[in-house]
Amino acid sequence: MSNPEPSIHEAELESGWVRWRHEFHRFPETGFNERRTSDRVAQLLEALGLQVHRGIGGTGVVASLTVGTGQRVIGIRADMDALAMGENAPDRAYASANQGCMHGCGHDGHMAMVLGAAQLLTHRRDFDGTVRFIFQPAEEHGRGAAAMLADGLLERFPMNEIYGAHNIPGMPAGQIATRSGGIMASEDNFVIRITGRGGHAARPHMAIDPLVIGAEIVLMLQTIVARTIDPQHPAVVSCTEFHTDGIRNAIPTEVVIKGDTRSYSAEVQALLEKQMRQLCEGIAAAHGANCTVEYTHEFAPTVNWPECVEVAVRAAQAVVGADRVTASVPPMMISEDFGGFLRVIPGAFVFIGNGDGDGPGAVPLHNAKYDFNDAILPVGARYFAELARQRLAA
Repeated sequence: MSNPEPSIHEAELESGWVRWRHEFHRFPETGFNERRTSDRVAQLLEALGLQVHRGIGGTGVVASLTVGTGQRVIGIRADMDALAMGENAPDRAYASANQGCMHGCGHDGHMAMVLGAAQLLTHRRDFDGTVRFIFQPAEEHGRGAAAMLADGLLERFPMNEIYGAHNIPGMPAGQIATRSGGIMASEDNFVIRITGRGGHAARPHMAIDPLVIGAEIVLMLQTIVARTIDPQHPAVVSCTEFHTDGIRNAIPTEVVIKGDTRSYSAEVQALLEKQMRQLCEGIAAAHGANCTVEYTHEFAPTVNWPECVEVAVRAAQAVVGADRVTASVPPMMISEDFGGFLRVIPGAFVFIGNGDGDGPGAVPLHNAKYDFNDAILPVGARYFAELARQRLAA
């Protein structure tokens, strides 16, 4: 069954979704600081007559809409936090008013889409069961999902399944793509500290140069993926920072290397960590230096449940047409805190194209000029509403 054409009334709602999105964009807040944002979200949900609960996992909001007597419950999630970076859009009327903070990842749009879905479902009431609208804090650093779960999200607000979406620049606007299994990678961070013996740059024989050791480690870390990980399992090791306490004419005593790794399974994560520790400690010892490795798990991989992907694909096809839906998109090495939910509850995550080429929405995520494409707000809102209609069929 395909989704009916939007009514005149529903078409009029779209301008409101744009206003909400621009308001969120103008007043961005970083993770666990989304006080103004969560207050506004809660206010809009309460105006729809929903049961609203605040302060879940810090600044999180959960609202519930029950229609009929059905016992099934699905969750629809949006992220709320912005990035701690400046916006470079002087001609944008709704540019960030909070210096050093911007919605550079489109969470402003994600909130507006889920609020739009709540508005549509409240208006249509064409399902039998309960929909939970979940507004999560602190996605950017992978802490918000865990905070909500630790605060009893699933015990206080039981759900059978959960669904989410993210806009993707570089994909044609309004297209929807997903896949079964791993769709986005884990992210693990590492800090490698090498301690040698500093000395005069003119007398290197009296020093143990941690800079040379660090350079060797950076190169050898690439062999973990090339020579340790099975080629059929994607993995990335990236060194992104290299710091020393030396000066131009002094060999340093300490070098610090920072970076991250990406993968799709717990087994590969464990192997990356094990091999990194062995390589770093072994290379340092061979040169007579000391080395420590801090390795932390920041994001779980986002692994879609196959049965929920089928639901997501059917809903997407009903909204945008089968020719604009991809059910086997290649996985991406970016990370998403939604993976924390999928470890404990069935669900699926989709990408919604934000725009490609030279058109609106094509500027990359986390770019100072990025902006969410307002033209895809109706796509996201109607996709989430259709998910509820199909999964909670009356």
